[in-house]
Amino acid sequence: MFLKSSFTTVVVGLFVVYVLHTCWVMYGIVYTKPCDSPKADNCIKPYLAGKPKLQLSIYTALRPNAEGGHTLIHKEETFDVDSKIERTVNVSLPKKTRNNGTLYALIFVHQAGITPWQDARQVHLVAQLTTYMVPKPPEISLISGEDPTQGETGEEVQQKKQLDGKADGADATASSDHPVTHWRSRLTLNIVSDHFLFDREHLPSDVHRYLRVFQDGKKMVYLPLLFVDELSNRVKDLVEINSTSKELPLTISYDSISLGRLRFWIHMQDAVHSLQQFGFTEKDADEIKGIFVDTNLYFLALTFVVAAFHLLFDFLAFKNDISFWKQKTSMVGMSSKAVLWRCFSTIVIFLYLFDQQTSLLVLIPAGVGSIIEVWKVKKAFKIQVFWKGYKPTFVFGKLNESERRTEEYDTLAMKYLSYLLYPLCIGGAVYALVFQRYKSWYSWLINSMVNGVYAFGFLFMLPQLFVNYKLKSVAHLPWKAFTYKAFNTFIDDVFAFIITMPTSHRLACFRDDVVFLIYLYQRWLYPVDKTRVNEYGVSYDEEPKGKTHKD
Repeated sequence: MFLKSSFTTVVVGLFVVYVLHTCWVMYGIVYTKPCDSPKADNCIKPYLAGKPKLQLSIYTALRPNAEGGHTLIHKEETFDVDSKIERTVNVSLPKKTRNNGTLYALIFVHQAGITPWQDARQVHLVAQLTTYMVPKPPEISLISGEDPTQGETGEEVQQKKQLDGKADGADATASSDHPVTHWRSRLTLNIVSDHFLFDREHLPSDVHRYLRVFQDGKKMVYLPLLFVDELSNRVKDLVEINSTSKELPLTISYDSISLGRLRFWIHMQDAVHSLQQFGFTEKDADEIKGIFVDTNLYFLALTFVVAAFHLLFDFLAFKNDISFWKQKTSMVGMSSKAVLWRCFSTIVIFLYLFDQQTSLLVLIPAGVGSIIEVWKVKKAFKIQVFWKGYKPTFVFGKLNESERRTEEYDTLAMKYLSYLLYPLCIGGAVYALVFQRYKSWYSWLINSMVNGVYAFGFLFMLPQLFVNYKLKSVAHLPWKAFTYKAFNTFIDDVFAFIITMPTSHRLACFRDDVVFLIYLYQRWLYPVDKTRVNEYGVSYDEEPKGKTHKD
C-alpha cells in the first residue's frame, strides 16, 4: 500500500512540475521584452508608426518564385492594417493545376499606387493554394443505388462540395487510392498591428524570419510583420480539383493580430509542420488544427489545463482499473452483462473510427482500450483458453451461489432493458438505411451500431444500478478507478463546449453525468457495513484473524 501511494504521489508530483514548466514556457512565448528607451540605438522601430499608405496585392503562380508568369486575383488599393477584410474571388485554374498540379499564392504588402516589384520596401509571403490528399469514396443509397451527384456537371459537383464543406467528390478520381490535388478554399492573412519596439539584443528567434529591417538614417526600422495562418486550412474546406474545374472560389480573410498571438501561432504552426514531417497526413494534422482555429488564447489556456488534468486522471483510472481487475476473483455484485456490453461498444467504436479513417491520435488509444476490455471479459466470465495445435478451446468457469444470485438480477435487468433497447436500435438502423447514404453495407452496419452505442449505450449502465439496488450494496465496484473516470466525465463536459465534435458524442458526455449522480446516490444510500463484500471480493467477516484490510 505504501509503495502504491508513493508511486501515485510521484506521478502527481511530476504532473505538477510538468504543468508549471509548460506554463513558464508558454509565458516565454507570448511575452516579448520591449526596448527600454525608444531613443536607444539598439531599438528597432515599426514602419507602421509613420502611417504609410499601403496596398495589398495577391497573385497566383505555378511556382513559388513566380517563374513562368503570375496572375493578379485581388488587390486592396487602400489597405488599412487595423481593418477586418473578407472577400471571395473566383480563381482561374491553369491546365497544369487541373491535371493534378499545384498552385501558389503570392501575397504582397507594398506602397500604394505602384506594383510590388517597384517597391524596395515591400513584404511578401508565399502560400500553397493546393494540397494532395486521398479522396473519400463516394456514398450511395444502399436501397436504390442512386449516386447523389449523377447527372450533374463537374462544375455543379464542385459547387455542391463547396457548399457542403466536403472534399469527397463523386468523379472518376474519387475511386482512386492515389492522392489527388485539392483546392484550399480559404486564405487567411494577419499583420501585427502593435507598434512594438523590438530590442535588437532580445529579438525572438521565431519572429526573426518574418522580420525585414532597413536603415532610416541612424534608426533601424522593421517592415510590417505579415503572416499566413495555415492553421485555418481545414480538411472540411478542401475541394477536389479535376479536369473540368476551370474556376474555383477563394475566400480571402484578413485581420490584425497581436505580437503575442503571432508568436504563439508560429510555434503551433511549426509543431503541425513537424508532425507532417514525421508522416502525419493532412487529415491527422487537421485533428490538431481543430483545437486552435476560432479559439481565443484564454480558451486555449483552459484547453491546455483541462487536457493536462484529463491525461492525469486517465492514467490514474487506468492504473487502478487494471489493479482492480487483476485482483478480481469473484463477480459477486458485478454486472457481467455490463462488462460484455462495454467490450462490444468499445470494439464497435474502434471499427467505426477505423472506417472513418480517423487520425492515429484517436485510433491507437481506442484500439488499446478494446484489447483491455476483451481482457476484462475473460476475467469476468472466467474464460480459460487451451490450444490444441492451432485450434483454441474455451472453458468457462463455474459460478458460486452468490455469483449466481447476482447473475439472476443481471439477467432480469437485461430482460426489461431489451424491451426498450432493441426496437430503438433496429428502428434507427432502418431509418438510416432508407434516408441516408453510405459507402457500403459494412459502413451502414458500423454506423448503425455506433449510433446505437452513442444514443442508447448509457442504458447498459442501468443493469449495474439494478444489481446494486437488489444487493443493497455498492462495495463491489472499483471506486478509485470509477472516481477518476467520473472526473474525466466532467472534464469531457468542458471539452464539449470547447472542441468541435459530433452532437451524439457531445450528448454522450452529459448523459454519463446523470448515471454517475445515481451511483453517488446509491453510495450514500447503502452505507458501509462489516458484512458487505468489498472491492476485493471478500468481507470483513471472511478475513482471517490478525489481518486488517482498509475498505
